[in-house]
Amino acid sequence: MKTLNKLALYMLSIAVLLLVGACEKYLDRSPLDGPSDENYFKNQDELTLVVNGLYSALAFHPTDDMPINLTLDDATDIGWDRNTSDLQAVGRGDHDSNNGYIRNIWTNSYKVIGKCNFILDNIQKLDGKMDAKLQQRYKGETQFIRAYVYQYLIDYFGGVPLVTSGLSLADANVPKTSKAEIASFILKELDEAAAILPVSYGSADIGRATKGAALAIRARAALNNGLWDEAAHSAKEVMDLNVYALHADFGQLFTYDGQASKEIIFAFQYLRLQKTKTHSATRGFLSRNAQGTSNKIPSQSIVDSYLCTDGFAIDKSSRFDPKKPFSNRDPRLGYTIALPGSTFFGFQFETHKDSITCWNYTYNTSTAVRIQNQDAINAYATFSGYCWKKYVDIKDKDFTMESELNIIQSRYAEVLLIYAEAMVENNTIDKTVYDAINSIRQRPTVDMPAIASNKTQAELREIIRKERLYELANEGFRLVDLRRWKLADKFMNSTLYGRIPKGLLANAPTIDGDNYVNYKNVANQKDMRVIELRKFDPSKNYLWPIPNIEIVTNKNLEQNPGY
Repeated sequence: MKTLNKLALYMLSIAVLLLVGACEKYLDRSPLDGPSDENYFKNQDELTLVVNGLYSALAFHPTDDMPINLTLDDATDIGWDRNTSDLQAVGRGDHDSNNGYIRNIWTNSYKVIGKCNFILDNIQKLDGKMDAKLQQRYKGETQFIRAYVYQYLIDYFGGVPLVTSGLSLADANVPKTSKAEIASFILKELDEAAAILPVSYGSADIGRATKGAALAIRARAALNNGLWDEAAHSAKEVMDLNVYALHADFGQLFTYDGQASKEIIFAFQYLRLQKTKTHSATRGFLSRNAQGTSNKIPSQSIVDSYLCTDGFAIDKSSRFDPKKPFSNRDPRLGYTIALPGSTFFGFQFETHKDSITCWNYTYNTSTAVRIQNQDAINAYATFSGYCWKKYVDIKDKDFTMESELNIIQSRYAEVLLIYAEAMVENNTIDKTVYDAINSIRQRPTVDMPAIASNKTQAELREIIRKERLYELANEGFRLVDLRRWKLADKFMNSTLYGRIPKGLLANAPTIDGDNYVNYKNVANQKDMRVIELRKFDPSKNYLWPIPNIEIVTNKNLEQNPGY
């Protein structure tokens, strides 16, 4: 939708005004403050405008002008939000039912659902008045978006109110539907959408939901609900479309040059034209030298969890040198995280506190010059010593708060990992499982050793879980992964560490089969920066609380346990 087309994308903001979603009652009981179901829809153009608006509404920003998936990992073991914020509270585990970050996700989700329900309630008014195939496609796109939103609602909250049509005020007090029942609804909706949606679009409609997108999200929903057969089947259907492929250059995939990649299945679309829709991820991820805020950052533990190039963890590999800890490592480490000693956004990136000056290579000058190193001396430089690198492109140097870089929501590598995990959990291990894993590990710019055959189910389970971290870090999957694997209480009841401010680890920490990094054996552990002490209560934190305002206004809605 850098084309949807450019004029249509520009009109998304107008469509949002037409679809104002909402009174402050968060179930979006009255999805439109403007047009009503008595006068919509009169023609095809009105329907087109409103369906286009769904895509803009779906890409909402719950905090810091960033889409959900670029914030979630910073409330897990692998990242941190430096702002004193409701997102930070989620990471600490002391959030409650008034948490603003969680409330924003709930609120905006039901606004989108309300808009979808309005369309599906009224689309039949155009029967015989517009192109029937286009009418069906718009229905499929709307079903996809509604199912997409319900998929992440149940991932975070468990059972929620299942609202599939517009509600009168008298019918507004909707109770929870079980997570399992909503999961079944999602799978059915995405089946129907996949049957309607095209495999691809012309250039004017790139960015819309496709058959592959519906199947990919169906596979994800099935995986997250332990429906292994369904997950493997839907993932295989995506694979068998033969339209997607892994992008050869892993780092390029998350830049403007990678936006047309065949690996991308569905992405939120952004466009700076007339300030149509932009985001501030660049600003939040960037180093201080590059005028960023460094307020969304990776932890020391994720850095240490990446394997060495021989396929062994750093505590077991002969290639690991504590004096050069970033050498001989899985290349995805350097593509995902800005590492000390690297060049990041045109600057020498060094966070050792004695490095008070550094090189400015290309950002503002044609020749390298020495400058004060804000990444070492600024009080608000990255607290961990690292920055996220995905979705940081120097082409945004003049637009760090107005990036139009598309944010990927589904890509082929995730589908392959869904397929592999579902097959392993179902204990139906065959060559296709190894092929799926190894194709990711051996893409040209990664080139990690292939996984040899004849692994046990338990061994493959560990391998796939690690691959999901290495491949998908900072894309918003970690929280749901830890919950699905029942490992959140292990990883989140811990100290979040950053690098040693004036040094390196004296020796490798110990790393277990779950990829848990333990620093107790590190000789200079006491010198590590303690960023945060975190708690995770397994009796309640495997779900988020339903916002308190919903419980107060809807007497039929039961709060999740422990809140």
